[in-house]
Amino acid sequence: MAQPPALVLNVPETPEDQGSCDEGEMHRSFHQLLQEQSQCVAEEGLELQPRGPGARAPTASESDRQALLGPEGAVVHSTATLRILASMPSRTIGRSRGAIISQYYNRTVRLRRRGSRPQLSHPGRSARPSLRLYDLELDSAALQEEEKRVLLVKELQGLTVAQRDHMLRAMPLSLAEKRCLREETLTPREKRWGQRGRRGRLSCCSRLRYACVLAWRDLGLGLLPGLQALAPWRRALKRIGGRFGSSVLSYFLFLKTLLAFNALLLLPLLAFIVGVQAAFPPAGSGPVRAFTGLELLTGGGRFTDTVMYYGYYSNTTLNQPCAPPPDGGQCTPEGGGLPYNMPLAYLFTVGAAFFITCITLVYSMSRSFGESYRVGSTSGAHAITAFCSWDHKVTQKWASRLQHDKIRTHLKELLAEWQLRQGSRGVCGRLRRAALLALVWLLCLGITFGCTVAVYIFSELLVEQSPVSAEREEAQLALPLVVCLLNLGAPYLYRCLAALERHSSPVMEVCVAVCRNLILKMVILGILCYHWLGRRVGALKDQCWENFVGQELYRLMVMDFLFTLLDTFFGELVWRLISEKKLGRGKPEFDIARNVLELIYGQTLTWLGVLFAPLLPAMQIAKLLLLFYVKKMSLMANCQAPHRPWLACHMSTVFVSLLCFPSFLGAAIFLCYAVWQVKPSSVCGPFRTLDTMYEAGKVWVRRLEKAGPRVSWLPWVHRYLVENTFPIYLVSALLLAVIYFNIQVVKGQRKVICLLKDQISNEGEDKIFLINKLHSVYERKERGRVGGAQEAAMPLNLLTDDRDAW
Repeated sequence: MAQPPALVLNVPETPEDQGSCDEGEMHRSFHQLLQEQSQCVAEEGLELQPRGPGARAPTASESDRQALLGPEGAVVHSTATLRILASMPSRTIGRSRGAIISQYYNRTVRLRRRGSRPQLSHPGRSARPSLRLYDLELDSAALQEEEKRVLLVKELQGLTVAQRDHMLRAMPLSLAEKRCLREETLTPREKRWGQRGRRGRLSCCSRLRYACVLAWRDLGLGLLPGLQALAPWRRALKRIGGRFGSSVLSYFLFLKTLLAFNALLLLPLLAFIVGVQAAFPPAGSGPVRAFTGLELLTGGGRFTDTVMYYGYYSNTTLNQPCAPPPDGGQCTPEGGGLPYNMPLAYLFTVGAAFFITCITLVYSMSRSFGESYRVGSTSGAHAITAFCSWDHKVTQKWASRLQHDKIRTHLKELLAEWQLRQGSRGVCGRLRRAALLALVWLLCLGITFGCTVAVYIFSELLVEQSPVSAEREEAQLALPLVVCLLNLGAPYLYRCLAALERHSSPVMEVCVAVCRNLILKMVILGILCYHWLGRRVGALKDQCWENFVGQELYRLMVMDFLFTLLDTFFGELVWRLISEKKLGRGKPEFDIARNVLELIYGQTLTWLGVLFAPLLPAMQIAKLLLLFYVKKMSLMANCQAPHRPWLACHMSTVFVSLLCFPSFLGAAIFLCYAVWQVKPSSVCGPFRTLDTMYEAGKVWVRRLEKAGPRVSWLPWVHRYLVENTFPIYLVSALLLAVIYFNIQVVKGQRKVICLLKDQISNEGEDKIFLINKLHSVYERKERGRVGGAQEAAMPLNLLTDDRDAW
């Protein structure tokens, strides 16, 4: 192998110059080195064994291993090893092959124009792992790069214009190099069109189209900040998340989600039921009651004869003259015009609103599963949060302060989650803890059973002692008052018992508290549903029992909101004063479990009362809006950030799942039973002359069958898609299948992520092993060359000594 001429200079040799010479020699002998290494491995019988977690890295000798360590224990590689590092795939991740070929070619041309060697006054830099350190002076290498560039141009010419532009845009090259590649890949026809475009010979239509596109783009970019500013509570949510962490923020995000659900539920009710009946009010059946103010608590009085309740809606076909028969039967249309069947519209609108809500819930839950469980682990999240989380577009002082608090809180949550994985318990400790958890759960279930029995006994007493209590507004507040007192007191007992458990994980603590509160509220609501449909329907035979059920739900919602306000303003304030003044612990923490269950409980009341009070979603929206600001003020004044920060990435999924299955599913079962099984009142409402609410659809089908053959397909749709229960079960099964498949897909993605991470780790171990082997081979070759030079010099020394002796 030809060696460059040696230059003798009286300049002390620096590591930088030595690295440049060794680098060129190593590059020219790289293939030979690989062949020698293969031969050495074959002669010595070495096998590449995968390294285990505690395995020892195989090296040629102890001296080779010491050669890899610097004076302070740091790994020091020779220039040959650095050359090998530069050619490894991990150093070229993200670079396309075409970009590397193009970059090599351009650098080759530039360096060959400058000359073969740099000046002595400008020594080159030391060797480092980079792709630009290949020897670019060999003519064969330049020809190979030229051929590769030609192949790259041909591949680009075989693509479409959009794909070609996308690939060129992704290449890490300068604009000049990309422009050259684009010019070379153009066909003759494209070049002619490009020259015409550069000369300004665009048609009027093309110029108008480009102007419109640019105008729309500028308009969209101008409106984007305004649309972001219109997002509800955007700044408030950022402030809460930065100060209190994602755990407290999950409550307010869940409240915002409930607000969207209620708005979606209210829109069809306003459009097809409330608005239509308000436009065509029924004839008054008596004098209008005076407003006394008590209606705001009881929901009765003046509110009874309004669109608020079921009894106000008529059983007529609107927008047509109707003369009701003297026996109180259903009206029949007498004139032309567009008929609007109010019973049918009432039934189908409520059903469609529930179906839309169900689809939205399933979609939200599946998306929440995908977002929460997409990442297999949090490995490396600390460095990403510390170095890659800052938004450099932030210019305002308050925004930078919020982002600073958010990053700091997120780092605390990540560190707390990492510390939780380090702890472990023994067998005896686990047994003692299991016994303690079982005892606490038995006590909590006993409290729940006692509250349930109390509600059942009190409701039975009301039915037996005051069978006509629907006319006494003051007595109607007794049952909602008892229910709200139990719902307020029992969670505090659960919280005191939870202090004995001492969960190591805050996430587990919140989930257990949510389950206990959920069991309490769902059981109480089940007793109330039995009280309304099983007992009150028989006791209020000659009255409008639908109005009574709607008013009961109204009273429960109002009393729940009032007790929440009292607990927020006085309970949390008093607890903060006791904690600060008497106990010396500082401000208390925000109780996420209890507050979330209050939201789920209020939403369940809304879904239960949609059939009997169509405007309950509007009340729920107003309640949520007030509750957001009240809870925010109380949080800022009376609470502090959790002492044990925890990452609430899965809590939104848990909340939406609880809202879907126990809450929405229970409300749907209650309403289906009321529509299919319970006889409507004969004195009020759109279904007053029917045996069940569901028969309104059958009556409509019989009318359509007599109308003519043009609408004969509608009775078929009703008979096979509505009356038949198979489509309902099929849709339910499909929704459950969608949820199940989403969960399984997410689990599969997590497993694949774990496998890929293990594969990356194993490949890193393989690279370390190969680097050590190459280093040992290179060191053996250097020692052999030095030894050969010394042996060749020894005869010359002996001959000189003999001459001197002679």
